[in-house]
Amino acid sequence: MNILVTGAAGFVGSNFCDRLIDEGHTVVGVDNFVTGRARNLDHLAGHARFTLRNADVSEPIGWPDGLPKPAAIVHMASPASPVDFGPLAIRIMRANAEGTYHMLELARAMGARFLLASTSEVYGDPEVHPQTEEYVGHVSTVGPRAVYDESKRYAEAMVCAYRRQYQADARIVRIFNTYGPRMRPDDGRVLPAFISAAFREEPLPVQGDGSQTRSFCYITDLVEGIYRLLMSDQLGPINIGNPDEVTIKQVAEEVIAATGSKSTIRYQPAPPDDPRRRCPDITKAARLLGWAPKVARKEGLARTIAYFRTLLGKTEAPAGKR
Repeated sequence: MNILVTGAAGFVGSNFCDRLIDEGHTVVGVDNFVTGRARNLDHLAGHARFTLRNADVSEPIGWPDGLPKPAAIVHMASPASPVDFGPLAIRIMRANAEGTYHMLELARAMGARFLLASTSEVYGDPEVHPQTEEYVGHVSTVGPRAVYDESKRYAEAMVCAYRRQYQADARIVRIFNTYGPRMRPDDGRVLPAFISAAFREEPLPVQGDGSQTRSFCYITDLVEGIYRLLMSDQLGPINIGNPDEVTIKQVAEEVIAATGSKSTIRYQPAPPDDPRRRCPDITKAARLLGWAPKVARKEGLARTIAYFRTLLGKTEAPAGKR
């Protein structure tokens, strides 16, 4: 297939592009590099089946002349880190609102299937646990997280409107907390923040009392789930995530142990609207896609820490000091 991927230079986008190339597809990647990093795609430079375009999905984007029409468009473009919700608030909302509209219009014009990368954040601070796809969420429209939560909910509504009005072949995947190589060290999410602090021998910043939970899915498992959804006849929304729920305090302790750091934990006030629990119900993914996560957190953490060790120029700690 010829496939267009927006947000191609991001953490998830670049790993997904790799999977598409490995499967033999031809990929046109689009990114404006607000949070995406060109280095994530350096290994694909010059590849015969990969093209990278610097463009903003908030504006209409055409398909390159000379290429056969795309069979699929995967819309992953949007800053997704809490540290971006303030300075990039309008960009986030436009990428998910106008960007989704423009990509759906391009898919309609090209006769392509469409996949929206949505998020577990559409569930907000959930009152149902674990979260099923039928749960409609508990989300603030005016809090600092709303720029991301609500724009993703709007994007989902847009996809469903195109299904009803134009019979669009449009899918929705709801991505839960994901980690692995190519995350930004400064993106503010839990694992990059913890690993970076551990390498600096600084206290790990735990928000609140650390009893809040997350469910971390390793990037290769996430990519496998998204790929299966794209290639299936399922429309979703479908949750893709790892239901192995863990407290943030426990994750901090695991990072300290795995890095051999002398860091301690520093507790700080929890931000507004921070979800107390987050765990996917993946019954649909298992039944409809035959998907389940395979990488255990211990193994995934080791791979992620190894990546950050190289990225940050850190050396392996002597065995006796771990």
